[in-house]
Amino acid sequence: MTTNADEPQPRPRRRAPAGAAVLREDVTEAIRAAVFEELAVVGYARMSIEGIARRAGVGKTAVYRRWRSKLHLVLDIVSALAVQGLPAPDTGSLEGDLRLLYEVTSRALRHPVASQIIPDLQAEAARNPDIAEAMQKTLREGQDGVASRILAAATARGELGPAVDTDLALDLISGPLYWRSVVVRGPKLPKGYLAALARATAEGLKAL
Repeated sequence: MTTNADEPQPRPRRRAPAGAAVLREDVTEAIRAAVFEELAVVGYARMSIEGIARRAGVGKTAVYRRWRSKLHLVLDIVSALAVQGLPAPDTGSLEGDLRLLYEVTSRALRHPVASQIIPDLQAEAARNPDIAEAMQKTLREGQDGVASRILAAATARGELGPAVDTDLALDLISGPLYWRSVVVRGPKLPKGYLAALARATAEGLKAL
């Protein structure tokens, strides 16, 4: 059978390179979940690839195909923490946006797993500069990204002046709740605390 040279020819089917592994997403997610559980139960220092694989129900090879060490695995997990679940509030006011941000952040920090993992990683960060750098980058990028949008919206509404010190403003927004929830780790926040913090922070920002 002859074919017309002007007719479009079928495209050859692309084949995966020989030896290339197809990484199943459900396995990847199972491993990530196992890391959180292992960190909460045994901490970073005692955590092992073997324990992670056993908890995830996979072989060690499945873990090593994705991450070459437990350090790289934890750094990848930590790098994803701050960008998950944080909203970009749009309540129409600076105080309202801050209150919503604090409510969501407070719930995340009070989560049983997070409350165990974060202090452990902080202690490990004091000994491991790679973890320290990753945690600092993650916390700043995640929290500051949302806080920056709050500041931009407040400036557009005229609640803040255009010359506000952004770095100081971001520290003022993020610092108090993180200090109370993660560093001091005091008892449950008293009723009305987040609303009062949002109100005080908004007034402080307007005074910058």
